Amino acid sequence: MQSIRNVAIIAHVDHGKTTLVDKIIYASKIFRENQEAGELILDSNDLERERGITITSKNVSVRYQDVKINIIDTPGHADFGGEVERVLKMADGVLLLVDAFEGPMPQTRFVLSKALSLGLKPIVVVNKVDKPNCRPDEVHEQVFDLMFNLDATEEQLDFPTLYGSGKAGWMSTDWQKPTDNITPLLDAILEHIPEAPQREGVPQMQITSLDFSSFVGRIAIGRVYQGKLEEGATMGLSKRDDSIKKVKIKELQVFEGLGKAKVSEVQSGDICAVVGLEDFEIGDTLTSFEEPEPLPRIAIDEPTMSMLFTINNSPFFGKEGKFVTSRHLRDRLFKETEKNLALRIEETDSEDRFLVYGRGILHLAVLIETMRREGYEFQVGQPQVLFKEVDGVRHEPIETMVVDVPDTVSGKVIELATQRKGELLIMEPKGDMQHLEFGIPARGLIGLRNQMLTATAGEAVMTHRFKAYEPYKGPVPGRINGSLISMDMGVGTPYSIDKLQDRGVFFVDPGEEIYMGQVIGEHTRGNDLVINILKGKKLTNMRASGSDDNSKIAPKKEFSLEEALEYIQKDEYVEVTPKSIRMRKIYLDETERKRMNAKIEAQ
Repeated sequence: MQSIRNVAIIAHVDHGKTTLVDKIIYASKIFRENQEAGELILDSNDLERERGITITSKNVSVRYQDVKINIIDTPGHADFGGEVERVLKMADGVLLLVDAFEGPMPQTRFVLSKALSLGLKPIVVVNKVDKPNCRPDEVHEQVFDLMFNLDATEEQLDFPTLYGSGKAGWMSTDWQKPTDNITPLLDAILEHIPEAPQREGVPQMQITSLDFSSFVGRIAIGRVYQGKLEEGATMGLSKRDDSIKKVKIKELQVFEGLGKAKVSEVQSGDICAVVGLEDFEIGDTLTSFEEPEPLPRIAIDEPTMSMLFTINNSPFFGKEGKFVTSRHLRDRLFKETEKNLALRIEETDSEDRFLVYGRGILHLAVLIETMRREGYEFQVGQPQVLFKEVDGVRHEPIETMVVDVPDTVSGKVIELATQRKGELLIMEPKGDMQHLEFGIPARGLIGLRNQMLTATAGEAVMTHRFKAYEPYKGPVPGRINGSLISMDMGVGTPYSIDKLQDRGVFFVDPGEEIYMGQVIGEHTRGNDLVINILKGKKLTNMRASGSDDNSKIAPKKEFSLEEALEYIQKDEYVEVTPKSIRMRKIYLDETERKRMNAKIEAQ
C-alpha cells in the first residue's frame, strides 16, 4: 500500500498558484511531451489563460520519495464557490499561497475559511519574495491574524511557513537564505500534511467533479473514503432522492503526473476517475448496492444574481453564429448545470426565454463568454439581484468590497461607494496605498468598477465577495446618462457622427453596420435620444474655404462583456455573437418603446 498525501492549493487571483504547481510538476521530473517552456500547464482553457484566473479545479499528482502527492488546484474567486467547496472535500491539508507584498486578500479569506471549517491542516507559502518592496515578515503576521479571526484551532495556528519564488523555482524556510530548488516545500508537505487514512469497510466514493471524453462519455472523479473500488465490480449509486441505482465500473483510472493511468483497483485515500457510470450528478456516492453507506451530500452556496437569456431576434440574427435557435440555447444551458453546481436554470412562460441564476456577474460572464466562443448567438438582459423575505422583511445580498488605492484618490473611492449605500468598515495605510473595506449591496457593485477606474485613473484594485443577506438598504442610484439610439438601419457615416459628437460618446465607428434601436452611444444628458448617423453630406458644386475640413472623430468606446452587462439599463439587452457584443433596446421601434414605457409607468 503506497502512502498518499492529498493537498489543495489556496491563493488569491494572480498570487502565483498555478505557476507554483507547474514548478512542482517540473521538479518531480514530469515533462509533458512537446510542452513548450514557459507555458502554463494547468490553466488549460483559453479563457483561463486570457484572464489569468482558474475557473475549474484541476487534479495532478507527483511522486516524491516514494510518496504520491495529489495536488488539487482550486479557483480563487468567490463567484466559483460551488467549485471550491466540493474540491476541498478531497483534501487532507492545504497550501495557503500569499503574495509577499499584497498579503492575504479577500478571495483567499473566502476559500481559507471553508478549508479551516473542514479541519484541514494549512502550510503557508509566502511567494514572490524576490519582488521589490516586499514585506514577508509582516505578511506572515497578517496570515496568523487572519487565521485567528477565522477561528482556527490551536493545531491549525501552529502552521509551518515557507518563503520563496514560484517563478524562479526555489523555496526556503528563511526568505533571506534562498535555495536553488523547490524540495523544501515537498519535504514540508510530507512532514506536516497528514497521510490519507486507509479505511477498511464498505466502499465509499463521493463524486466531486466531472470529466468528459468523446470515447467513453462522462467520467466521475472523486476520492475513495473507505474500502476499495475494483474494475468490473457492480456497485450502487446513491442519488439526491436517497434512491440506490445499480451501476457497473467499466474502467478505473488514477492521476499520474498530468494524465491518468488505468488501474484494476483503487485503495481508500486516493483520488480516481470512474468510467461507465450513466446518469450521475455531482454529490452522488458510489457505494455497495447490497449494504449502501452513502456520504452526506455537498452543500452549495445559494445564487445571488439572475439574468435573462433569450434567443437573438435582432435584424442581424444568424449572421455570425452557428447555434441560434431556442432548442440550441436550452440544451446548452441545461448541459452546463451538470458540472456547474452553483448555476440554476428556470424556464419561463415563453419557450425562448430562460432565467439563469448564478453567484455573481463574473460567474455568469464566464458562461456567456464560453458559449459565445462555441458559436452560440443569443441575448442577455440586465443582471438582477435576488431578494429574500425573512420574517416579512425584504433582505438583499451584501458583499464585502476591498479596494486598494493610492492615498491621493482614496476620497473619490469612498464617495462613490457611499453613494451606492456602501459602508466604510476599515481604512488603513498599506505602503503608499490606502486599504479600504466596505459592506455594500450587490446592486451597488453593478457598474461601479468602471466609475471607480475612471475616478482613480485606473489605479484602484477592487475585489469583492459575498458576505450575507441583510435588510434592504434602500434605492441605489443607477446610470445617470441616457442612451443614444439609432433611428435606422445601415452604415454610419463619418460626416453625421462628426456633427453629433457634442451629443455624447459613441460606441460605433464610421463604416460599421448598425440597426434601428441599437444603442450606439451614451447621451450627455439623462434621457434617451434617437439619432440618425446614416446621413451623408449633401454635395454641391460650390467650394468654401474652411468648411470642407476633414471630419475629426474621437475613437469609439470599447466594452468588454462584463462592462456591457454592467452598463445596460432595464429596457436594454446585450446581444452576444461569436464576433460581436452589441447593446440594444428590447423594443427596437421607437413608438412601441414609448407605448411600453407608458404602460409600465401607469402600473
